[in-house]
Amino acid sequence: MSTPKLLKVDPAELTQVVRGEHGNPHGVLGPHPYDGGVTVRVLKPLASRVVVRWEGGETELTHEHEGIWAGVIPLPDVPDYRVAVSYGPDEHVIDDPYRFLPTLGEMDLHLINEGRHERLWDVLGARLHHYPGALEPVTGTSFAVWAPNARAVRIKADFNSWDGREHPMRQLGSSGVWELFVPGVGSGTSYKYVILGPDGQWREKADPMASWAEKPADTASRVFESSYAWGDDAWLAERATKQPANEPMSVYEMHLGSWKKHHDGRYWSWEELADELPSYVADLGYTHVELMPVMQHPFGGSWGYHVTSYFAPDARFGDPDGFRLLVDRLHQAGVGVILDWVPGHFATDEWALARFDGTPLYEDPNPQRGWHKEWGSHIFNFGRREVRNFLYANALYWLEEFHADGLRVDGVASMLYLDYAREEGEWSPNIHGGHENLEAVQFLQEMNATVYKRVPGVTTIAEESTSWPGVTRSTDSDGLGFGFKWNMGWMHDSLGYLAREPVHRAYHHGEMTFSLVYAWSENYVLPLSHDEVVHGKGSLLRKMPGDRWQQLANLRAYLAFMWAHPGKQLTFMGIEFGQESEWAESRELDWWLLDHPEHRGVQSLVRDLNAAYVASPALWSRDNDPGGFQWVDANDAGRNVFSWIRRGRDGDPDVVCVANFASVPHDDYRLGLPESGEWDEVVNTDAEAYSGSGVGNFGTVTAVDGEWSGQPAHATIVVPPLATVWFRKRG
Repeated sequence: MSTPKLLKVDPAELTQVVRGEHGNPHGVLGPHPYDGGVTVRVLKPLASRVVVRWEGGETELTHEHEGIWAGVIPLPDVPDYRVAVSYGPDEHVIDDPYRFLPTLGEMDLHLINEGRHERLWDVLGARLHHYPGALEPVTGTSFAVWAPNARAVRIKADFNSWDGREHPMRQLGSSGVWELFVPGVGSGTSYKYVILGPDGQWREKADPMASWAEKPADTASRVFESSYAWGDDAWLAERATKQPANEPMSVYEMHLGSWKKHHDGRYWSWEELADELPSYVADLGYTHVELMPVMQHPFGGSWGYHVTSYFAPDARFGDPDGFRLLVDRLHQAGVGVILDWVPGHFATDEWALARFDGTPLYEDPNPQRGWHKEWGSHIFNFGRREVRNFLYANALYWLEEFHADGLRVDGVASMLYLDYAREEGEWSPNIHGGHENLEAVQFLQEMNATVYKRVPGVTTIAEESTSWPGVTRSTDSDGLGFGFKWNMGWMHDSLGYLAREPVHRAYHHGEMTFSLVYAWSENYVLPLSHDEVVHGKGSLLRKMPGDRWQQLANLRAYLAFMWAHPGKQLTFMGIEFGQESEWAESRELDWWLLDHPEHRGVQSLVRDLNAAYVASPALWSRDNDPGGFQWVDANDAGRNVFSWIRRGRDGDPDVVCVANFASVPHDDYRLGLPESGEWDEVVNTDAEAYSGSGVGNFGTVTAVDGEWSGQPAHATIVVPPLATVWFRKRG
């Protein structure tokens, strides 16, 4: 029987492999049946000896060409073999990455090409695989990255001493995907891709689909396999039966890194936050938290809005399962989780998405569309289907893998308009001659439609500051398809009114009533967000005029006004106890203020507002129905008073609200009411328990028949100074 011959390879092709320029290194390296044996080639540039071992035998390889070793296994079929590599006296036994088939199937590649792979994270990025083996079971990591314009891609990592020459990747057909399965690589491994661009330059890049990243200032990606066991099945089952627009929603917006800090300035970990945050938020009665971006970002001062790793929770707080724990604990405490999400632009760091394969791949190549001069960041190429797929798969990832209950989409207005933050001559019109970004519209519609199809009961929220029509209209009706839109107009008008001295407010009464002209044009969230308490704007408390007592009274009255206004409400952390200083991400909130009864009073009021709100369906069940609201008196400008009715569904008691933004009480104030009988004073922001002056109605008022302000009944009440009171019909 003749000895099997070595399968010859052209030296020029071997040189390509050594230089990392071969598009299919598996065609040269690894096992290749030939002439009754199996030719094996291994790339180990620094080795002094290489041996291939299988069950029952071994073959010593010969150095063939610039670090490539070759030899023949005298068997007709490829065995389960291992490679023993010696570097001087030390021998290391490893498995051969080039003996494995691709870990992506043809359907996966087809869907990627079409831009329709809804679970993109299952096939791209770093994913652990487990295989049986004749010698022993094989566990390793499949690395797959989309880089269609790359000439070659390597992996440099912990497992190859950051020498990418040993692990060139193969290109899978015309998909633009490069792939390599590396046996023995497990969770926690750090890695980067080294990409040869069309310009002949090598670039080191973090993985766009990495599920974990190194803690800044380090920039590599990390392999991660979740072992988390969720405990929120009941929450998810109930969520799927609900429509968020018709449910109570009181949102606590927060920046996790500055909510609380360790004394030495370190962030709390996911686990530490999970131990304290859920009980704090649940005790105050908030239904949801909204987390400013938790996706990996290198610069803390960006607050997370300049993202580098869209699929990786922020490593400053720990690993991804720590974040799962936080979400799970919040759910178990009855609190939903909304995540800020930034698909409009991305960070410029050279090791991240920018010019990823040596070309403008994720960013729009047209500088009139691909560069955001106001924020100094790249804008995604919404006209490319693979980029839209990357983004909407990312939305699904946070909802499905981390059980988030919603996404608040940042900067929607900047996505919708080609001339956003651009002067004349800096933008070009769309194909119809308009300034609308039609590709971004298509993306937002695709994203929303896909999210609502796949994850029942979640919501998406647009931060959109213009009059774009149909933001919350369904995509079937040519809307953008969001669940809610931030009501920036209400925020600007009401804060402008509250900033004035009470004596001047009568002349600006319409600033508080104008929002009811358009309140049902969209499904709204009323936002008092981080943007209103930073960059010299001062805290919400400090925006209020007058002395300290008046500032606190104004704040309390405003919060109760807001909670009773149509729309869901959102307040930034610290507002709930009257944060005094402007927010800064570098320090924690002023928790010491809770040593003062007047600030504990604000916190107590927020707790009571949330309790009364949730217990009063009239305040939320018909937020998006004009029939759920009626003015009693919208025109009492002379006394700075507003009064209105919130109506629920049949059987739900009405709630009547009276807000007095004058610094004096109004005695013997006749209030029109929808029916006679007893009305409980369920909220009074001037109560002594909140450090108010204690003016009120002793807990109840009696309405008698007799028309007043268009209502069939009325009661004579006391309206406290700088205060809001709610009355609910006693059942």
